[in-house]
Amino acid sequence: MSQLQPVRGTHDLLPDEMRRYRFVVDSARAAAECYGYHEMATPIFEFSEVFKRTLGDTSDIVTKEMYTFTDRGGETVTLRPEGTAGVARAFISGGLTQHLPLKYFYSGPMFRYERPQKGRLRQFHQTGIELLGVADPLGDVEIIATGVEFLRRIGAWERCYLEINSLGDAESRKTYRDVLLDYLSSHKDKLSKDSLDRLERNPMRILDSKDEGDRKIVADAPVYSDHLNGASRDFFQRVLSGLDALGIAYKINPRLVRGLDYYCHTCFEIISNDLGAQGTVMGGGRYDGLVGIMGGPETPGVGWASGVERCMMLLQQDPPARRPIALIPVGAAAERECLVLADKLRRLGLYAELGYSGNVGKRMKRANKLNARVAVILGDDELAKKVATLRDLDSGEQREIAMDALAQQLEAY
Repeated sequence: MSQLQPVRGTHDLLPDEMRRYRFVVDSARAAAECYGYHEMATPIFEFSEVFKRTLGDTSDIVTKEMYTFTDRGGETVTLRPEGTAGVARAFISGGLTQHLPLKYFYSGPMFRYERPQKGRLRQFHQTGIELLGVADPLGDVEIIATGVEFLRRIGAWERCYLEINSLGDAESRKTYRDVLLDYLSSHKDKLSKDSLDRLERNPMRILDSKDEGDRKIVADAPVYSDHLNGASRDFFQRVLSGLDALGIAYKINPRLVRGLDYYCHTCFEIISNDLGAQGTVMGGGRYDGLVGIMGGPETPGVGWASGVERCMMLLQQDPPARRPIALIPVGAAAERECLVLADKLRRLGLYAELGYSGNVGKRMKRANKLNARVAVILGDDELAKKVATLRDLDSGEQREIAMDALAQQLEAY
């Protein structure tokens, strides 16, 4: 029988890597909490229509990357490829309109069938925030500021940069779509098959094409920002003014777009040069049309999502592991006493390790391997005097502590 391996594009989070994972997610959660975002979770699979309706039948995610299957009840369900659609579905199905504005934080696994490479997996993890019910540019500023604060907390912001653009309102989008369609139609003979399929239905998707021939054509395409109306320009300027007020540097990228019709106004990406081709660590923007497209009431929304694995790659040092207290019994009577003591310490929230067997030497070696902070040695002499020998494993200092004062002393470590 061949050795079992993880499915291609998936990987195990063993303790050292899990510590980095938790640090990233906990940092995102803490930053979001400071801005008033409350954690929620949606199922990891939804009816496929949730994603087809939101991501569009012409998107690469829907046509090439979704994990979709028919369950035993005959329903077509899909493992979630992203988080926003599920949050919007929860807002609609939960009848939460009367509670607006709503501020949500989420984290968890996402699934896309694509070629695995550095920073790109088939099961990957994201953190994200969504702000529903706020149409003011201040919401866009707050969303970006929350993302920047998260990246500051993991020590990555100084090695990242923010690119931002405006997609304008519906009127601006229609104007640009018509101009873009005229331009791309004049190059039909050079477009890839995928782009030809998208030309009439959603020409803006061609701007995201990875085909080299398409990219050459797109390089000379009309620029979105040249076709914004006055209201859209004013909205974007207010977003930029807010970022200026907060001291958040940015670069306007007129080629940065979102192909889906429900996106509007602000779109942005935060990118790191440290990650090579997969340099985007966070992407987001305003999606005022999403809830309406999904069948809910027209509701403004703005948010971002960040790849946890990519953020883990940006950590310059591993988060420190919690160091245990090692309990070293000498003799049968001390073994029982250490068992009780370990339970008492754990109930106090302390990390206590009690070796299962072995002499003092073996147990001390295990304590050093675990990088224990301190060792508590109990033998017949200590039990008779109702004390414990406390050895500081960093300094080597050793002293006796009365048993009834031991827990208090250990809390200091």
